[in-house]
Amino acid sequence: MALQPPLPSSELSFTSRLNSVVAKSRLGKRFKLVERGTTFTTELRAGTATFLTMAYILAVNATIIADSGGTCSVSDCTLLCSDPKIPLTQCPTNLLIQPDSSCKYPPVNPGYAACVERTRHDLIVATVISSLVGSAIMGVFANLPLALAPGMGANAYFAYSVVGFHGSGSIPYRTALTAIFLEGLIFLLISAVGFRAKLAKLVPKPVRVSSSAGIGLFLAFIGLQSNEGIGLIGFSPSTLITLGACPRDKLTALAPVTTINGTVSLIPGGAVSDKILCSGARMESPTLWLGLVGFMIIAYCLMKNIKGAMIYGIVFVTVISWFRNTPVTVFPNTELGDAGYKYFKKVVDVHVIKSTAGALSFDHMRKGAFWEALFTFLYVDILDTTGTLYSMARFAGFLDMNGDFEGQYFAFMSDASSIVVGSLLGTSPVTAFIESSTGIREGGRTGLTALTVAGYFFLAFFFTPLLASIPPWAVGPPLILVGVMMVRCVVEIDWEKMKEAIPAFVTILLMPLTYSIAYGLIGGIGTYLVLHASEWGEELVRKFMRKEKNLKEVSSIVHDHHQPGDHKPIEV
Repeated sequence: MALQPPLPSSELSFTSRLNSVVAKSRLGKRFKLVERGTTFTTELRAGTATFLTMAYILAVNATIIADSGGTCSVSDCTLLCSDPKIPLTQCPTNLLIQPDSSCKYPPVNPGYAACVERTRHDLIVATVISSLVGSAIMGVFANLPLALAPGMGANAYFAYSVVGFHGSGSIPYRTALTAIFLEGLIFLLISAVGFRAKLAKLVPKPVRVSSSAGIGLFLAFIGLQSNEGIGLIGFSPSTLITLGACPRDKLTALAPVTTINGTVSLIPGGAVSDKILCSGARMESPTLWLGLVGFMIIAYCLMKNIKGAMIYGIVFVTVISWFRNTPVTVFPNTELGDAGYKYFKKVVDVHVIKSTAGALSFDHMRKGAFWEALFTFLYVDILDTTGTLYSMARFAGFLDMNGDFEGQYFAFMSDASSIVVGSLLGTSPVTAFIESSTGIREGGRTGLTALTVAGYFFLAFFFTPLLASIPPWAVGPPLILVGVMMVRCVVEIDWEKMKEAIPAFVTILLMPLTYSIAYGLIGGIGTYLVLHASEWGEELVRKFMRKEKNLKEVSSIVHDHHQPGDHKPIEV
């Protein structure tokens, strides 16, 4: 076997000199490069690896949260002509359709759809800035190689459970941001007083462990659908869901109808759905097969432990979808497709947030759904972020004998501060990313790794048109595979003990099937309390009986020693 030729001495000397100079500088001493056994170039390489594995969040997070509709409302819907053959400018007044609340739902009004697309651009920038700020704070103050960004799972809960698809949920987008803002302040307070880890331990262990798996399945379920995924799963009138992936021309819309005396009629005010019912040609959608190619690329790279696996799959599918006049194009020959292509051709554009920044509203705070959302965000953040921080610290070898690690106070404070910043920009809670493990595996041991990630996020700020042109079938595969990673925690559940297994299973099952993380948590905790109620009751009875028995024994001793006329002190 031939030996590899040695590197030129000039390269070795340059790298060595650079690392030596930085290590002896104020920068190197500030970040403790020598103490932690790392070098400047190692930190840069680790930061690059971390960014490549988590950069998918820029497109995925914005796409998911944009499904909530953001600040868009009925006022953004445009007038339509009931006769599609007549141009709007020539449409008679009696044929004009005045928009109502149904304009937000499929088939979505073009004006509302354009507003949602503008919101998605805003959210890409919000994701960039919040990730940049969070990673920079973590690097500078905590000096840890951990990167932050809006968390997967929390964004899905925000978009689909709290605000709902295009605002169909329990509270509006602006009020939901207020819930995140207040949750961030509470999170900041409990982090400041050191109460954070104790709170995480109050949640029953089977629910705490299984919630990650439930969120993973929830994300995978989203990635399998057509709105934010590859479209493998479709609607069925008999079984609710079934195998889908039909071509666009084989999908039909549905309308709510009623039957009275054998006559079928449309329900007044009922909204017609988007084209969701497959009339044939299942599994023949071109975008499905392109998405599956992206899935296999990512899966193969993960198997081979190739850095940037998520990015490679997303980039491949996205670039193929950028070509116009193809069955898989993301720029169809429609008004929205033409507008999207026009923006895409800019390539470089500094997009200014116009609607989501500072969009907080304190209306609807009296609703129970507001407080449910606030405490669910708080609970998920306590579990997710705290668990991620400790697991990454353990992986990097930072934990001491007491289970603590250097910089943990500022690490807790940094992600809590980032949640507040993210809410002010219009995005879901920011958290420490588990993908930071790739940078740690590359040798990252200081905050310079996190600062390198922050630098890459800054560069992404200038390429909004490209990030905004990533199609759903490119986003779906990473969602599914993130679910794979999150489901691994089920091995920590004791499946032999039914009192532990049942609450865990209920938590995992309800999250995807109810399309709500909150319902899964409520179901799991409720089941846990019910199953343990008898055990706790028996324990209370035993304690009460022991107390009664002790009192009787003391009373008997006192009675035996206190004879008439005897007033001596008694030892019990």
